[in-house]
Amino acid sequence: MTAPSFPSFKFPFADVDFTKAFGEFKMPAFGVEALVEAQRKNVAAFTAANQTAFEAVKSAAQRQADMIKLATEEFSKAASELMTVASFEEKAAMQADVAKKAYEGAVANIRELADIVAKGNAEAIDLVNKRIAEALDEMKVLVAKKH
Repeated sequence: MTAPSFPSFKFPFADVDFTKAFGEFKMPAFGVEALVEAQRKNVAAFTAANQTAFEAVKSAAQRQADMIKLATEEFSKAASELMTVASFEEKAAMQADVAKKAYEGAVANIRELADIVAKGNAEAIDLVNKRIAEALDEMKVLVAKKH
């Protein structure tokens, strides 16, 4: 019994001399000061973006607390008014009105909070995008200087 023979496999890039292929490629030399300055700007941009996002979340939390306080006051007022109504039909109608107002208020509040957070996120992303564009422009200038 003879062993099965398999075609020999040869790695397709085995004969390629990468030193010749990339021998002419030279990495532009960047000054350490330029790299440090670029990193400083990157950190400043990300810090500003994080601060903006944090302020949006803080603003949303404060607004949510205000909304809860107002909703509690409105519910307390509605409950007091409900106690003064004598008939079952009037109570049922008043409860339906209170429930409708509460639902509409909750939907409006959710939209407002979502808008606050979305606006803050958009501002934070704009800061990062601006820095990325600046960094790419700086890179072009540095590469152009070296050639």
